[in-house]
Amino acid sequence: MGNLLELIALLWFLVCWLGYTEYSKRRAADRPCLSNTLDLYREDWMRVMLRRENRIADASVVGNLERNGAFFASSCLLILAGIITALGYTQEVMEVFSTMPFGTLPTREIWELRMVVLLVVFIYAFFKFTWSMRMYNFVSVMVGSAPPPDDTKTSPAGREAFARSAGNICNLAGDAFNLGLRSYYYALAVVGWFIHPIVFMAASTLVVIVLYRREFCSTALEALRAGKVFEEPLPGKAESSAKPKS
Repeated sequence: MGNLLELIALLWFLVCWLGYTEYSKRRAADRPCLSNTLDLYREDWMRVMLRRENRIADASVVGNLERNGAFFASSCLLILAGIITALGYTQEVMEVFSTMPFGTLPTREIWELRMVVLLVVFIYAFFKFTWSMRMYNFVSVMVGSAPPPDDTKTSPAGREAFARSAGNICNLAGDAFNLGLRSYYYALAVVGWFIHPIVFMAASTLVVIVLYRREFCSTALEALRAGKVFEEPLPGKAESSAKPKS
């Protein structure tokens, strides 16, 4: 019965993680959220960048975004090293945990399963952060190759296509960073598993509630939606790139 509860808790965690990821992606298609609002800002940023002669500020912003990903990626490596070390000293760690006044001590197999799940969460986060870093590197290259304002060889349609392409790469980088950051939240839920499977399930549910409120119902979202008047889209432009309604 104890092992069944452990597996149910793990299944609920996967439902929360994978289910909310899919739900938020579908929900963002027809409702304002932080993700699609920032997508509009990034694309508008690329259009403004094309009108600037001096693009040092744009390169600096892209570099700062890339460094954020590098910080979290390096943090993931340190955490992974700690988890792998703990796996090598499972018995000793379990003995230390048994002296704590909370939680129940599971079997060695269940304990190692908990550690492996935590390991997988941070491996996933590492890959997301490093992919985000690489795509911001692509954005840096695109900023460097952007046509200058006085370039008469590039048509308005070509400039718009460039801005949309650069904005799309920047959006993909931001989405990857967001998924990596969410993994830290889910990792905190896994920590609750070391106390009790019920705590693990409750923490997984709480993480989903927190992520939903911040993505779709936060005051930051309201401020972002109200704080910018976007350029009118060109005729025939995809609806997903339309300016937000206030």
